[in-house]
Amino acid sequence: MDATSNPRQTLPVIDRILIGIGAVITFGVIPLAGSDYLMDAVLTPFLALALAAVGLNVLTGYAGQVSLGSAAFLAVGAYAAYNLHLRLPELPLLLDLVLAGLVAAAIGIVFGLPSLRLRGFYLAVSTLAAQFFVQWALTKFGWFSNDNPSGVIDAPALTIAGYSFTSAAGRYLFSLAVVTVATILTLLLLQSQTGRNFIAVRDHEIAAKVIGVPLLRTKLLAFGVSSFLIGVAGVLWAFAYLRTVEPAGFNLDRSFQILFIIIIGGLASLRGAFLGAAFIVVFPLILSRLGAALLGGVFDSGVLEMSQRIVIGALIIAFLIAEPRGLIALWDRFRAASAAWTGLRKTFPATDTSRS
Repeated sequence: MDATSNPRQTLPVIDRILIGIGAVITFGVIPLAGSDYLMDAVLTPFLALALAAVGLNVLTGYAGQVSLGSAAFLAVGAYAAYNLHLRLPELPLLLDLVLAGLVAAAIGIVFGLPSLRLRGFYLAVSTLAAQFFVQWALTKFGWFSNDNPSGVIDAPALTIAGYSFTSAAGRYLFSLAVVTVATILTLLLLQSQTGRNFIAVRDHEIAAKVIGVPLLRTKLLAFGVSSFLIGVAGVLWAFAYLRTVEPAGFNLDRSFQILFIIIIGGLASLRGAFLGAAFIVVFPLILSRLGAALLGGVFDSGVLEMSQRIVIGALIIAFLIAEPRGLIALWDRFRAASAAWTGLRKTFPATDTSRS
């Protein structure tokens, strides 16, 4: 269910069954039966990128404010959590996670101030200031990386209430729990009056102002919520996935990657953020194996990266022209067609032509 749905609307039985099956598989089956490669190299980065896409979708999809500095808030979250753990070791890890998100939210609100005067392309360009400033600050000032000359930080072990989450399954479960809670809270927020204010500002600022929507507070809140979620995703990216990060890893390419996720998955859809993240994570793996099978040694890492850029670029153009709602629209169309076909089967059951 997306945030535009009625919060009091009851989920269909089939959706509740699918959610239950998904919870059993993700929380039970995968940690027990999944390989370390699946959890470490596929699912954990998928969860971190999906949460970052949820955050950007709150800002761009729901509130209509364009941002190209998402990687900066990933970095702020990662480095803030690292310094909180390093300098205040008595704080529990979950509190470090929340405080890191709040630090990212504060930085996001500061860089969201131009949205009060700028829109569209001009606002997008202004958000690049966050991208370049944060990356410069993390490289220039050694305090952020505990005086490491290259700015590299090593993530601490994930330990909560004496329980260690250092294994591949542990890091996956930690990421899954954080993303699940954050997504549910985001859904509740978007279904509230605040979410309706976001949509009103996105659709027509002047009309929103006329009906009493506080533009200043709504825009800055959108930047704050978005940056908080992306900052928490940055903690997962650094602590649960990579475990060793540097400022160069949070460059402009990462910001565009998150933007591509919500374009391909679908704007103003939380489900679309997860579909887009799944595509961005799984597609290079499929392309790599397909290229190696067809071309052998010719398909090296350089050819893979270039092929990936070409295909994703073509898909973005195709989606923007043919289906602006992204993969989630295709999924909804498929579900509607399946429901219609099932209804026809129930209405006109197949005739048994067998003879005794």
